[in-house]
Amino acid sequence: MVTISEARAAAENHQLEELADRPSIFLQFGRFLRKQPLGSVGLLIVILMVLTAVFAPYMSSFSPTANSFESMLQAPGIPYLLGTDEFGRDVLTRIMYGARTALTVGLVTALIGTTLGLVLGVASAYFGGKVDLIFQRIMDVFMAFPLIILALAVVSIFGTGVQNVILAIIIPFIPRAARVVRSSALAIREIPYIDAARANGFSNSRIILRHMVPNVMAPYLIMLTASVGQAILLEASLSFLGLGVQEPTPAWGLMLRNAQDYIESAPWVAIWPGVAITLAVFGFNIFGDAVRDALDPRLRSQ
Repeated sequence: MVTISEARAAAENHQLEELADRPSIFLQFGRFLRKQPLGSVGLLIVILMVLTAVFAPYMSSFSPTANSFESMLQAPGIPYLLGTDEFGRDVLTRIMYGARTALTVGLVTALIGTTLGLVLGVASAYFGGKVDLIFQRIMDVFMAFPLIILALAVVSIFGTGVQNVILAIIIPFIPRAARVVRSSALAIREIPYIDAARANGFSNSRIILRHMVPNVMAPYLIMLTASVGQAILLEASLSFLGLGVQEPTPAWGLMLRNAQDYIESAPWVAIWPGVAITLAVFGFNIFGDAVRDALDPRLRSQ
């Protein structure tokens, strides 16, 4: 007859064996880079963008906001490697500092928007019934509008500026993340351990946050990585339309807006901000696709 202590020791040994057989984080990361070469390129772009944003003050000796009227619209060369804009500001320096604006808006909006969508989507699936029906109809109203239209409506109400741009992008992200997460949470709600948690008298908030949310992290992470690129593109679009970041804050969309009158005489003023936006969105999108392939069991087994 097996005693309780022996059974407990056997369970602990089994857990230790599972941990020993599990590959290390570095090994898993190496497999990811080997199996997802395009995703590795996206990750490299993201890392370079982050490093540029962090070390921008050390990589350039020019100010991103100080005007120099004797250096207006100078062609690329020494000392202005990518030329200057209509106010004599170094284009390369403003692109470096613009990475800060893009990352701040992109990461904050993606993190807050998808996290709120995660909690609301799981709660909607958990309660079901009329609560789920009413919540989904409200989400349908928000999703009926394209992202840029809804963001424009929010900015027109609250005004321009970085904080209002962040708010304008967060609101459209919430229903999209909630809809994706809810589809996974509906299946988890039917698993027996949820019924066991209810039978043990756990509160609804504890069941949602501690038992359901951790099991829908895969679609959440996929939405999170994909939303960063969308947020950067939305911020650039709003700034280009004059409803986003305002001067003298360096932002890629704002640089494109100011370059409209100089496309023929000074094309570098428009080319390089456009290249920066393209690379950033491309990097986050292909990295997000790689994360999706790595986390989806059906794609991982192929």
